[in-house]
Amino acid sequence: MPLLVFIPTNFLEYSMIDFPIHDETTAPEDSKPLLAKSKKDFGMIPGLHAVMAEAPGLLEGYQVLHKLFMNTSFDKDELTVIWQTINVEHSCHYCVPAHTGIAKSMRVDDAINDALRDETPLPNARLEALRTFTLSVVRERGNVDDNAIQAFIDAGFTKRQILEVVLGVSQKVMSNYTNHLAATPVDAAFKSFAWQKAS
Repeated sequence: MPLLVFIPTNFLEYSMIDFPIHDETTAPEDSKPLLAKSKKDFGMIPGLHAVMAEAPGLLEGYQVLHKLFMNTSFDKDELTVIWQTINVEHSCHYCVPAHTGIAKSMRVDDAINDALRDETPLPNARLEALRTFTLSVVRERGNVDDNAIQAFIDAGFTKRQILEVVLGVSQKVMSNYTNHLAATPVDAAFKSFAWQKAS
């Protein structure tokens, strides 16, 4: 089914270009088993995956990065902080609601989720340090100064986790940029978590 957004609420939700939203019957052959995997893993084909399926390598790369990032040394709260910090910084109309729902399914405290969505202080200093460092990586394109790196380590994180943040940023660049380009519609399951950037 082609996608056309007629009434934008902001620029990032608007695309003049139709991007197909694939299912297992319309997708390129190499994407069909990838969409089947998405359906098995999530109980549906997320709209992001349906759009990515147009480029099988993108969808496969995203699935692999998602699995790798889920298996990092971060716990569920920390994963959520990294994902949502990047989603909010990139003003991703699709991923913020999606990860709100995902966080709820992972039983992440709503106080964490709300603070990330609203760009207000997080419940503890460790999570705030993680958000600050993640923002530095995104905003400085990896050119983070030594003081910021040391502050992250002083907050109790490791050199391994510095590099794992890079993995999370890589995953989110793939999804956030795809959603900007394609104006991916928010899935019905996440529409109640609709979001707009506060600042």
